[in-house]
Amino acid sequence: MLYSQGIPLERLGIPTRDGAEVESDPRRIWQLFADHYHLFVGTPTRAWMDYVFCEVLGVREQLNTESAGRVYQEIAARLDADDFRPRALFDRFNVEVLTTTDAATDSLEHHRAIRDSDWDGRVIPCFRPDALFKIAHPTWRDAVQLLAEVADTDIVHFRDFARALELRREFFKSHGATSTDHATVTPYTERLESGEVELLFRRGIHGEADQDDQARFEAHMLMEMARMSIEDGLVMQIHPGSLRDHNDVVEERFGPDCGGDIPVATEYTRNLRHLLNRYGNNPRFTLVVFTLDESTYSRELAPLAGHYPAMKLGPPWWFHDSVEGIMRYRQHTTETAGFYNTAGFNDDTRAFLSIPARHDLSRRVDANYLGRLVARHQVDMHEALRVIRALSYELARDTYNLT
Repeated sequence: MLYSQGIPLERLGIPTRDGAEVESDPRRIWQLFADHYHLFVGTPTRAWMDYVFCEVLGVREQLNTESAGRVYQEIAARLDADDFRPRALFDRFNVEVLTTTDAATDSLEHHRAIRDSDWDGRVIPCFRPDALFKIAHPTWRDAVQLLAEVADTDIVHFRDFARALELRREFFKSHGATSTDHATVTPYTERLESGEVELLFRRGIHGEADQDDQARFEAHMLMEMARMSIEDGLVMQIHPGSLRDHNDVVEERFGPDCGGDIPVATEYTRNLRHLLNRYGNNPRFTLVVFTLDESTYSRELAPLAGHYPAMKLGPPWWFHDSVEGIMRYRQHTTETAGFYNTAGFNDDTRAFLSIPARHDLSRRVDANYLGRLVARHQVDMHEALRVIRALSYELARDTYNLT
C-alpha cells in the first residue's frame, strides 16, 4: 500500500540486493507508517491492525501522525513484558495447533527444539516441496543435491528423486506434520509415462529444461504428491493463481517476495480432472484447494467440491480473507457445496499478533451470514449454532487430521 502511494521501500527499511543504505531507525519507519495509516481505511489490513492495537496490545489511542510516538512507546513497553512473550501469547490466543510451512529439505531443528522442551504448545511443520519441482530454475540442481543429502540417498534417476521425497514426507510426519502445501501458477495435473518423466528429469539434471518442460514436470509431480498422500495420509493443499514477483524493478533491487505477487485467472475443471479422476474418489485422500480467482467459486470450485469426496474448499485466501471476501465466498459456494465441503478457516498470516484478529473477523462474518439465513427461515437457530462451531473450529480440525 505504501509503495503504491510513492513511498520508496528504502524508507521502510527494506534491504536491497546491493547493500545500499536504507532507513534503519525504527522510530522513523514507524512515524512514516503512522503518517500514512489513513491509506489503509476499508482494507482488511486496517481491520486486523486496529484489532491488534486495541484487543491484543491494549492501545486505546488512534494511530496517526500526532500519536505515533506515544503509541510506539506504549507498544514497546507491552512487548517487553513477560506476558507478551511468544509462548505466553500462544496460550492467551488459545491456539490449539500452529503450522509452519517448511521446505522439503528443511532440517526442522526448531520443531525438534520445541518438542524436546518443557512447553506443551503444539507447533507442527507442513511439507512444501515447490522448489524441487522447478526443473528449469537455475538453482534446481542444487536443491536436488541438498535433497539427496538430507534424505541420505543417491539421486540419479527420477525413481530415486521420488523415493527421496517419500523419505522426507516420512521425516515431516515424524515431527507431527499432517499436510503438504503446493503453490502453482496453474493447477494443471497430468500423469506422464515413466520414460517421459525420466527424460524431463534428465533434462533438468543437465540444465537443459525449459518452462514447458517444467510445466509438465510440475503437473506430474502434483499427481505424485496425491499418490503419496493416499499412502502416508498427509492432507494435500494447492494454492494456485499467483504470478510471483510481477514487478521486475522491485524484484531486481530488493529480491523476491516484496509485494509484487499478482493474481491471474485460474481454471480448475479441466486442470484438476486428471488428478480428481484418479484420486478424487479415494476415501484416504483429502485435497484442499484455495483460489485467488473469485470468479471460479460458483462456476468450478463449489461444483467440484460438491461432487468429489476427496476435495474440500479452502477458505478465502490472501486478497480475499476480508469482510466482503469471506461473505462473497459463502454466497457463491454454499448453495452448491454446502458448509461441510469446506475446510473451515485457517489463516495464513506471517504476523503472529494478527492470528486472533483474522479468526475473529472470519467468525463474525460467518455468524452474520448464518444470521441472514436464520432471519429468512432457511436455517433454524439450533442448526445455525451447530454450523458456526463447525466453521470456526471443527472443520479445520477434522480436515487437517488434528485430533
